[in-house]
Amino acid sequence: MNFETIIFEIRDTFAIITLNRPDKLNALNKQMFNDLNSAIEYIELNDDICGLILTGSGEKAFAAGADIAELHLSDSKSGRIFSEYGSKIMMRLEQLRKPVIGAINGFALGGGCELAMSCHIRYASENAKFGLPEVSLGIIPGYGGTQRMTQLIGRAKTMELILSTSFINAIEAKRLNLINEVYPISELLNKSIELLNKILSQGNLAVFAAIDSILSSSDLSLSDGLAYESRKFGEVCGTKDFKEGTSAFLEKRKPEFKGN
Repeated sequence: MNFETIIFEIRDTFAIITLNRPDKLNALNKQMFNDLNSAIEYIELNDDICGLILTGSGEKAFAAGADIAELHLSDSKSGRIFSEYGSKIMMRLEQLRKPVIGAINGFALGGGCELAMSCHIRYASENAKFGLPEVSLGIIPGYGGTQRMTQLIGRAKTMELILSTSFINAIEAKRLNLINEVYPISELLNKSIELLNKILSQGNLAVFAAIDSILSSSDLSLSDGLAYESRKFGEVCGTKDFKEGTSAFLEKRKPEFKGN
């Protein structure tokens, strides 16, 4: 598949999307959102692709925010539409029922930080920096930053970072649980691939059901979430992979999952 602003690559059973506007520090614009939307849809519909790694080109930036030159032309109506469209793409990424690992290679600011937070698991390079500095431009985060950051690190710290427009480094981001791990940039992609391969070596149907159940926790009460989890548990108990996994455990051998 050919895109204008991203590189889309398929390796074995997973895909790698690389944000590719290096001259703009991979800033997000409408064309990039269009490309991301098409790529995510392709992954959703392709049963041979079981996971995704999202990263940026170069060693300076994952994505340094929205394209300010494009955003500057917005008024109230077009600004809302731009925000809603970006939020839709990031929600689609977050709700992908296949594991999504963000390999955050450098600056993840504004929309770039919001895109990173839409990934299920986030690994970052040692030079990564995170922040939502939109109020310094007279706007606010528009792609879910006020919502996802609050869920991840709490209200008070989110208030501090957004209102002060402060940046944090990768070590601090890990301490706050904004990211999972920090690696030298030379190891970042390989560590992300290593993790994804480990995940995909499990029963994919169980992995997908676990992702679905975890994501539901944001929208459901505890009692409804428990009921949803039990329903998913029952569904996977009816699969051949479940029988294979439990049989392999009892027989002290490695399971051979078939995805059915």
